[in-house]
Amino acid sequence: MTTKKTTAYLIPFILVTSLFFLWGIANNLNGILIPHLRKALQLTNMQSTFVDTAVYLAYFLAAIPAGIILKKYGYKKGIISGLILFSIGAFLFIPAANSRTYEVFLAGLFILGCGLTILETAANPYATKLGDAESSTQRLNLAQSFNGLAASVGPFIGTIFILSGKEYSAEELSLMQEAERIAYLSGEAASVKMPYMILGIFLLIIAVIFLVNKFPEFKEEEAGGAQGSISGAIKHKHLNWAVVAQLFYVGAQVCVTSFFVRMAIAGGGVDEKTAGYYLGIYGLLFMIGRFAGTFFMRFIAPAKLLSLYAVACIILSLVAIYADGQYVVIALGGLGFFMSIMFPTIFSLGIRDLKEHTKPASSLIVMAIIGGAIFPVIMGKIIDNSNDNIQIGYSVPMLCFLVVLYYGLKGHQPKAS
Repeated sequence: MTTKKTTAYLIPFILVTSLFFLWGIANNLNGILIPHLRKALQLTNMQSTFVDTAVYLAYFLAAIPAGIILKKYGYKKGIISGLILFSIGAFLFIPAANSRTYEVFLAGLFILGCGLTILETAANPYATKLGDAESSTQRLNLAQSFNGLAASVGPFIGTIFILSGKEYSAEELSLMQEAERIAYLSGEAASVKMPYMILGIFLLIIAVIFLVNKFPEFKEEEAGGAQGSISGAIKHKHLNWAVVAQLFYVGAQVCVTSFFVRMAIAGGGVDEKTAGYYLGIYGLLFMIGRFAGTFFMRFIAPAKLLSLYAVACIILSLVAIYADGQYVVIALGGLGFFMSIMFPTIFSLGIRDLKEHTKPASSLIVMAIIGGAIFPVIMGKIIDNSNDNIQIGYSVPMLCFLVVLYYGLKGHQPKAS
């Protein structure tokens, strides 16, 4: 019976795992997109982080509606609607690049973020249910490992197809003839069109695959008998702490990746293309960390492993702030490895034992991704106010990891208020 059930869940789990890869591509292109649009549209550090703000504000605003959609229509229809919104946002990059209008880019990113919100709200709990409850955390970490794979693939795609390797200072641009300057900036903006158009088309194909296939739908009433609710979910302190921890963790991760390219250029003394490839290596370490974390959880309790990784991230952040040259880039690569398990581990510990409240609780944890809209803007402002000193800005993610450490040590412990 168990074997038959496992086989029935295999194809759905594989397809759901593909979603982790797809939204990982979109999110990890932002690390390339932020320095690129800063150059193409002549933005400040803080203005460039509005890329993060658009995406993660969408997570915050769309999270509760996403939970309502899942509760009313189920996982499958929720996933399909998320894929369609995701593709619309990607296609908006074409008119945005043609007009070199930052607001249109931000609108596309916001719509894209709404699609990602629905997908994450559906796919994270759905992956935990496609198998035995005892192995739910390991299963979610396995699915999230493909999100980690995208953390490596996304920057390589962005570096190859988006980054030109050419950057001029404000003084050099001012010496150019107007037509030459406009041609350069327009060419930089146009490089985003092809990768986002291909992404949008692929998303629609995946939506059709989900439409024509059958998927198991889980009724939460079977687990609890009562309708789940946000008010019921927030009575559990470990969920509330999961929301807080996820807020700070996502803020830390987005801060690190958003300024990685510029940090590699300033700290490692490399050119733009090489910095982009370094970001891909960082993503590769992130992926390796996910698979390693999934393995280590066979022997170490998830909360304890989360705490150990948080300590490592705090130490590496200090190295990034105070070290010089290539040591800074090495420290950032190490952050990729040790941040890798944080999101899925916080998520799975946060929804543990919530039964009928699982879906609304999932929405609340996804809402915490608003941290990705808040902390990079703070970091960008700090960098702008410190004469473009990128290293000083990394004090922001370091403080965030202290909150994650508390969650791993104490905040995760289930206790109804």
